[in-house]
This record gives sequence, structure tokens and C-alpha cells, in this order.
Amino acid sequence: MNQLTFRNGDKIDAIGLGTWKSEPGEVYKAVREAIKIGYRHIDCAWIYKNEKEIGQAFADAFAEGDVTREELFVTSKLWNTYHHPNDVEENIRETLQDLQLDYLDLYLMHWPVAVKKGVGFPEKADDFISLEEIPLIDTWKAMEKLVDLGLTRHIGVSNFNIPKLQELIKEARIVPEMNQVESHPLLAQTELLEFCKKHDILYTAYSPLGSRDRSAGMKNNDEPDMFELPRIQAIAKNHGVHPAQILIKWAEARGTCVIPKSVNPQRLKANLESANIPLSDYEIMEINKLDMGYRYIDGKFWEREGGPYTAESLWND
Repeated sequence: MNQLTFRNGDKIDAIGLGTWKSEPGEVYKAVREAIKIGYRHIDCAWIYKNEKEIGQAFADAFAEGDVTREELFVTSKLWNTYHHPNDVEENIRETLQDLQLDYLDLYLMHWPVAVKKGVGFPEKADDFISLEEIPLIDTWKAMEKLVDLGLTRHIGVSNFNIPKLQELIKEARIVPEMNQVESHPLLAQTELLEFCKKHDILYTAYSPLGSRDRSAGMKNNDEPDMFELPRIQAIAKNHGVHPAQILIKWAEARGTCVIPKSVNPQRLKANLESANIPLSDYEIMEINKLDMGYRYIDGKFWEREGGPYTAESLWND
């Protein structure tokens, strides 16, 4: 499996375990199983509301000798209601307590969206805080302090486009070390990936299989099924594997991290084994032709009448 290297030489496995939508009662078993079969990169977030159970899985895995803390790479994310610089440390400390860890390997700003503290999911325009009121750089400077305090080894962002990355780079003491974004053959984000590589920012692909199990309210009626794409099916048949494994291998082969989520032991194993598929340059080129800029996670859930955020501004401004 490929590994990506941070500026200080730390390494992260290209294929990790995503935990978004992993339900309580399932995520403990999934994390324990994943560690046993070789996963060393686990992606978490405060908003997923399952970090306590993941933390127990970590504690038990350490106690039983399945893995050491030093062998595990753990990511979590700052939620939108904690963007005020005075609140950033509070959020990571809650995550660390839930995960039963002394430090994170990577902490990401989850979205370039600020929401008032205490709000659950915003329902009206007044629930938001504009980026004029709390600029992203102010939140970022508070995240830099987390590195100084030893609470996380690396910091980065998620769902950031090129202009928003440029905004941080101009004033940051620590340039973002990772950008985690939706990425798959229908949304290759090649320009963004090249920008990240140019600035030594690592790149993680989320929803690499199209986030098939997200809620109906987040889905479009006519969204494409990547498992059914003839080109993906033909390449999968050529290698005798499931289409999902081709999608994962494509992400790993282009030099990015990829974090498919599963709680099924067989699929966990198959996802990890995707790294061993010998995709040819021709096959990768054929997969690259599928790019159509299609987002499964379109960001429209941040839009409220009169509010400061739109999907257009999120991805393009």
C-alpha cells in the first residue's frame, strides 16, 4: 500500500477506515476488526457522534496488544460550532476524552462554515456566523496553537477549495498539511489535487464509493451509481474484483489517501486489499475520462434563505 509523507517525515497509510454513518453498536466491532486485519489509519469526527465507542475500541485494542498507539494514525475534526478561537481547544479536548487518547495525529477544520455555538444543525439564517465575523484564518491560528500544546501532531482542513486554501496559506504559520474532500472518478478534482501537491498539502478522498448509505434527504433522485458504470464494471471484471475495489485503488494509485467506510468484515478486508490490484496506466486513464464534476455531497444543506452560505460560494468562492 502507498503511504503519504508529511513535511516532518511522519507517514499515513493511503487506505484508511472512514467512520461517518457507522452506527453505535456497530462502530466498535468495525474498528476492532479493522485494526486486527491491518488498518492503521482511522478517520473520525466529533459530529459523527460515535467517538466514545471508537475510543473504547482503541483502548481495548491497545490493552490486548492488537496495535500500539504509535502504530495508529487517528484523524478527527473541528465542528462548525467551535470556530470561535476561544472554542477550538474545547472541541479537541472533548474528542480526545471520547477517543481515550492523549493526542491526535491529524486534526481538520471540518467545513469552511461557522455556526453559532449550541446550535445543533442550523435551521435558519440566524444560526450561522459569517466568515466576515469569524474569518477562517482566526480559527486556523487557534488550531496552530493545538500543535504547540501537543494535542495534535498535524493540522489540516476539509471541504476547502483553492481560493480558501490560498487565503490560509497567505497568513498561516503552519500551512495546512491535509485537505480532505469528496473525490472519486466522477469528481476527480484534478486542479485541486495539483494545487495541493504544489504546496505540499496531502489530499484525502472521502465518499470514494458515492456515500451510498447517506440519508434520503441528502440524495438526488437521479444520482449515478458508480458500481454500475460500464467502464468500472469492465475493469473490475478484468481483475476479478468488485467495482468498489477499483474505485478505492484508483484513489490510492493517484497518490491520495482514501477512507471508505464499512462495518462489514468481508468488505473491510476487500477494501484494504484494493491496494494490491495492479491497475494499468491505460485503465487509470480510462477511469480518468469519467470525471464530470458530480458531487454526491453537494453542500446545499448549508443553504438557508438569507444565510451567508451557498453551495456555489462553498465550492467556487
